[in-house]
Amino acid sequence: MKLTYRYEQISARLQLEGLPDVSIGQGEQVLGILTGWTLTLAGRPELEGKRDHLVALIEVVLPYARHLVSDVPKAFGPATSPVTIEPRGTGHRLLLRSSQPNTEPLDLQLDDAELADLVSCLDQARLDWRVQLPLGLPAAQPLKRRELLVRTPLAQRLAAPSAEPPRWRSPPPWH
Repeated sequence: MKLTYRYEQISARLQLEGLPDVSIGQGEQVLGILTGWTLTLAGRPELEGKRDHLVALIEVVLPYARHLVSDVPKAFGPATSPVTIEPRGTGHRLLLRSSQPNTEPLDLQLDDAELADLVSCLDQARLDWRVQLPLGLPAAQPLKRRELLVRTPLAQRLAAPSAEPPRWRSPPPWH
C-alpha cells in the first residue's frame, strides 16, 4: 500500500512516496518509510533522492531562510554536504551534489519567490501529521546574540549614549 503526498506552491512541488511502518503500528495513512521523493522547481530539472538527501535539503534550506528573514544572510552547508545554499547577488545559490559518481553538481539560482515556495513545501512536509519519518532534524534554535549584533551598524553600537535621556513634557493643564 504505497502512499504519495504532494506539497505544491507556484514554483515548487515536493512529492514524498513511501509506506506505513507497520512494525511500530502506524496507520494506513501514515508515511513512516520513505521510498523516494521528487522535487520540481519551475523550469529546472526534476530532482530526486533518498532520505539522506531530503534531510540534507531540509537541514540547509530552512535555517538559511530563518537567517535571511532575520536579516542575517549567510551560507549553509559545508562543501562536503550534498546541499549548500548561499546568498548570491539578489538571489540565492542552491548547489546540489549527486551521490552518483562522475556527476557534476547542479547549480541553481533561485529568486526570493522561488526560495519562499521551496521553504513552504519543505515546511508543509515536515509539519504534516501523516508524514512520520525519522528525519532526525535538529530543533530550531534562536539566532545567537552575535548574529543579531551584526544587524546593528557598528557606528551605532560604538556610539556613547547621550548623557541625559530625553524628558517628556507633561501636558498643559486644562482650565
